Amino acid sequence: MTAPLVAKWDGLHPNVRGAVLVALGAMFLTLMAVFVKFLGARLDSFEIVFFRSFVGLLFVLPMAFKHGWGICRTSVPGMHLTRGGIGILGNICLFYSITHLLLADAMALQFSRPLWGIVLAALILKEIVGWRRGLATVIGFSGILLMTRPFGEGFEPDAIVGAVGALFGAVVVVSIKQLARTESTRVIMFYYAFWGAALSLIPAIFVWQWPSWSDLGLLIVVGGVGILGQTLVTLGVRQADTTVVLPFDYLRIVYAFIIGLMLFEEVPNEYSLLGTLIIVASTLYILIREARQKKSAAAKAA
Repeated sequence: MTAPLVAKWDGLHPNVRGAVLVALGAMFLTLMAVFVKFLGARLDSFEIVFFRSFVGLLFVLPMAFKHGWGICRTSVPGMHLTRGGIGILGNICLFYSITHLLLADAMALQFSRPLWGIVLAALILKEIVGWRRGLATVIGFSGILLMTRPFGEGFEPDAIVGAVGALFGAVVVVSIKQLARTESTRVIMFYYAFWGAALSLIPAIFVWQWPSWSDLGLLIVVGGVGILGQTLVTLGVRQADTTVVLPFDYLRIVYAFIIGLMLFEEVPNEYSLLGTLIIVASTLYILIREARQKKSAAAKAA
C-alpha cells in the first residue's frame, strides 16, 4: 500500500509537492501556536519557550551522536551565543503575542519579518535596496502601524511585542547568512538548539511552576509540532519554485483566523484585517520579486 502512494507522490510535479509540504508545515506551525495559547493561560511565556527550546535540543542531539562531537567545533562561538540569545528573545515575544493577542493578529505580525530583514540587510550587510523594495517596505510598515495604532485610541502595546519579535527573527536570519560563510548547517543547528535551551532556562527559573502531566504533554507537543512544521516548510521550499510555494506559507494566517474563531471566538477588527492585508501583500511582493531575481541571476550565470 505504501509503495503505490510513494510512487504517486514522486510522480507529482515538484511545485505541487512543494505546495503540499508548505501548506502542511503552515498547519503544524499554526497548531503549535494554538497549543501555546492554551498553555499561556496557565504557564508563563518564559517557561513555554524553555520547553520549546529543550525539546528542539533533544531532536538535534542524535545528530551530534551520529556525526561526532566535532560538531561543536566553531571559529565564532560568540556569534552563535549572540544568535541564540536573539532567537530566544524572538520566541519570547512570539509566544507572548500569541497568548495576549488574537491568534490571527499574532501570526500576521510574524510575517512582517521580511520588512525588518530589508532594513537590517541595508544597515548591516550594506545591501542596495531599490525603490520598488523600499516602497513595498514602507507600505508594509504602515500595516504594522494600523495594527498597533501607537498614536491614537485603541493603542495595542501587545501588538508591538509581536512586531519586535518579528524584528528579532529578522536579526536571526541575517546572522545565519553571516554564519553560513564559515560554519556548516549542522554546526549552526546544534548551537542554536544548545544556546536556545541554555539561555531560555535562565528567565524560566524565576517564573517556574511545575506543569501538570497534561500540560507537560502539551509542552512536548509544542516542541515536536514546531520542529515538524519548520522541517516541512523547508523541504517544500527546497524542492519547488519559491515563487509558487511561498504564498502557501501565508495559510498560517488563514488557519489562525479559522481556529481562533472556532476555539476562542476571536474576531479581528477592521484595523487588524486591513493591516494584515497590507503586510501580506507587501511581504509577498518583496519575497516573490527577490526569488525571481535570484532565479534570473542564476540562469544568466549558467
